[in-house]
Amino acid sequence: MAHDEVRAAAADDRGHVIRLVFGNLAARALHAAVELRIVELIGDGQRSAADLAARAGTDPQSTLRLLRALTALGLLREPVPGTFSATPAGALLDPGAPGSMAALVLSSATMEQMMRPGWDYLADSVRTGDTSFEKVFDKDFFSHLRDHPERSARFNEAMSQATRSTAAVLPGSFDFGRFGTVADVGGGDGTLLAAVLREHTSLTGILHDTEEGLAQAPETLRRDGLADRCSLVPGDFFTSVPEGADVYLVKSILHDWPDDRCATILGHCREVLPAGGRVLIVEPVLAEAVDPGAVGLYLGDLNMLVNWGGRERTRTEFDAVCHRAGLEIVSVTPLAGPGFSLIEARAV
Repeated sequence: MAHDEVRAAAADDRGHVIRLVFGNLAARALHAAVELRIVELIGDGQRSAADLAARAGTDPQSTLRLLRALTALGLLREPVPGTFSATPAGALLDPGAPGSMAALVLSSATMEQMMRPGWDYLADSVRTGDTSFEKVFDKDFFSHLRDHPERSARFNEAMSQATRSTAAVLPGSFDFGRFGTVADVGGGDGTLLAAVLREHTSLTGILHDTEEGLAQAPETLRRDGLADRCSLVPGDFFTSVPEGADVYLVKSILHDWPDDRCATILGHCREVLPAGGRVLIVEPVLAEAVDPGAVGLYLGDLNMLVNWGGRERTRTEFDAVCHRAGLEIVSVTPLAGPGFSLIEARAV
């Protein structure tokens, strides 16, 4: 390799590291863009920085600086100096756009406020295998939420936002129609179960979570006209899960916990599972060898380490956890769009 090529490669490598170092700043710029409605105000055309500042009620020079940063991040274009339009990626920051990610950007900022202190001790967690959250707050994440209702409400909203993309695809990804009742274990405000019940009108539902987790569920079910088809059962899935369902749906629960706790949750589902029933696990499934294109999953796995004590898992690791609970995996189906897979399990 020629000397100039070596220097160029080294510069690319340094640039890559720099982008990673400043990744949190990029996230904050996205949050500001959504909060100030930048892409929404640009619309399908293009606008000058001065025009955008007038429409957004912001300082013109500061607005231009934000627009430049968003352009460097690939979210805007600057066809002529001082005038900007949205790229296809940037258009996703418009709340009204198809497939909008604006709500995710806003909710992730809320979540980051709660989770950042744990990340300050990531190296310690790697050394010990222990969560960092407890070092900072003297209690685990969910106990902290119980003591702070306002944070619990924000957490529930963030989880609802994150679930909506899955709720759009899950009802058509499994033959729910051959069953009678679906129980959503740890189902929060009911966003996912409501989507299943809307699509499959012969089904009834059971929504199971803590009192805090179910706090917004009555409004979700009322809004969707499902209150008479779904019962709310508060409780602790480490103690038991409700009887009476043919399908037990467990989404984004197992990655919060270590293997022994996951085996307990799934074991309770197995105890009440009727003949022919199914347990449906909705989680990301890591490749057996690292997939460089799935960086978000691996960072999410570290987040589980520092804040919850849980983990993301490969198919092999899900097989092992299910086996401990008396279940066997029938199939693993990637879900379109949201990065999750549907893991179908039955009693051994």
